[in-house]
Amino acid sequence: MPTVLSLGTAHPRNVAGIGRDLVVAGELGCSVVTAVAAVTAQDEALRALFVLPVEMLRAQLEALERTSIASARVGALGSAENVAVVSKHLADRGTIAVVDPVQATSSGQRLIDEEGWRTVRERLATLPFVVLTPNLDEAAALLEQTGLARRDMPHAAAELRARGASAVLLKGGHAEGDPIDVLATAEGVESFTAPRLDTVMRGRGCTLAMALACALANGKGLRDAVLSARAYVRTKMTASIRE
Repeated sequence: MPTVLSLGTAHPRNVAGIGRDLVVAGELGCSVVTAVAAVTAQDEALRALFVLPVEMLRAQLEALERTSIASARVGALGSAENVAVVSKHLADRGTIAVVDPVQATSSGQRLIDEEGWRTVRERLATLPFVVLTPNLDEAAALLEQTGLARRDMPHAAAELRARGASAVLLKGGHAEGDPIDVLATAEGVESFTAPRLDTVMRGRGCTLAMALACALANGKGLRDAVLSARAYVRTKMTASIRE
């Protein structure tokens, strides 16, 4: 069973963050090791955020140095110092990492300050073995633009990939029309669409990123891994409608 390294923030209901990673990996045939960067108290809103000192995050990563991992999934890291430590750790490992550049909760409350976000943009999002999975708002912030529309997605995904990442999966679930994701690789740009489902699923971005990391850990090529991860999320959303 391949092992995925989950780095990010804890959510008390496990609908997002590291707790969600554990659930997804269990369903997709992977084991998980974790390094917690921050802890939140959340329900419909963010009640409290505690960013762990960088020394604690570094100690967790050092404790995992002898652990063989097949891929990593990176979420919200809380501070510039934590982003820098994670970037170095991933660079030293050289293992493929799915980076979900989380800037805020689904209710719009910030999970990282401007210095931390700048470090994500300049260091973490440019690592050559990273698959970046931003939504439209996150992609705009990474590109230092005020916003992106559906028509901008192919160019934006290609531009983000050109900054150093191995690939970019730009998520357009909030774009007008049917949901669209755009995958940019060295081979070019491809779009994936599906009919919109009449439901809202919290933690959808975390779920997609971890499903993608698990698919890669299980040996799938990138395009097949993207299709597999999208299908997994859609299955979860369909199930929530039936409930």
